[in-house]
Amino acid sequence: MTTTRRPRSGRPRHQPWPWYRQCCGIALDLGSARTRAWSSGNGLIFDVPTVAFGNGTVHPIQRGAIVDTAATARMLDRLLGHRLPRSTRPLLILTTPVLGGVAFRTEARRAAEILRPHTVLTVPAARAVAVAADADLVRPLLVVDIGAHVTDVVLLDDGAVTDAHRTTLGTSDMDRLTPATQITDAIAAMVTAMLEQDHTSRTYDALQRGVLLAGGGALRPDIAPRLAKLLRVPVKPVPTPHTAAVRGAATLLQADHNHPSTTPPPCHAGR
Repeated sequence: MTTTRRPRSGRPRHQPWPWYRQCCGIALDLGSARTRAWSSGNGLIFDVPTVAFGNGTVHPIQRGAIVDTAATARMLDRLLGHRLPRSTRPLLILTTPVLGGVAFRTEARRAAEILRPHTVLTVPAARAVAVAADADLVRPLLVVDIGAHVTDVVLLDDGAVTDAHRTTLGTSDMDRLTPATQITDAIAAMVTAMLEQDHTSRTYDALQRGVLLAGGGALRPDIAPRLAKLLRVPVKPVPTPHTAAVRGAATLLQADHNHPSTTPPPCHAGR
């Protein structure tokens, strides 16, 4: 098991994200095990394994990182290419991990070019989860996202990421030989480290609100109670936690919202 953390830094500058009524909008959550897409007006259009086909079956995203950009592009073309009219240049919003996010955003944008997007926006997955849960983003909030291959603990303040830790453990590692206690213990250790390294009261204040739990791991009935016992605070699973990130991204896609990405130019339907 390895644990990494994101150095504390100033909050990103938010810029207004205009309303795009004429564009075909698609929210994408590219996970290590599952890829999900939400289309404007159609809701969740697929939730499928993250695999591409060529010389055999390829798993292009592993442990929260895009390891094969070309295969990711082939997968997106297979899943979405036939759904988009040739005259449409979609507006895409992608959920991205906080740790390793720069590399992920770069490769995800390259892969998404196969869909001929007009604009590609990105949103931290933890922020998307908070939006899906309709959480108060002004106050500090702690989000725990247990995926198939990685588990992230992210501190949000005023909607911005201020700290994050990761462990390379996920639901795919849980079996009879690797019980859920390994993940909950790792989460508790990461939260403790965040508290010790935080010279403000933000992490403590977030804990007092309770932890927001998302990802496929939140579907396991044994994780939330054990984590609540370890942290001695409420742990609140997000409704339908495995699709929370893509639903939150879709909400941002459909609303006039402050977005941490740059403001895109006006949208046009054709090339």
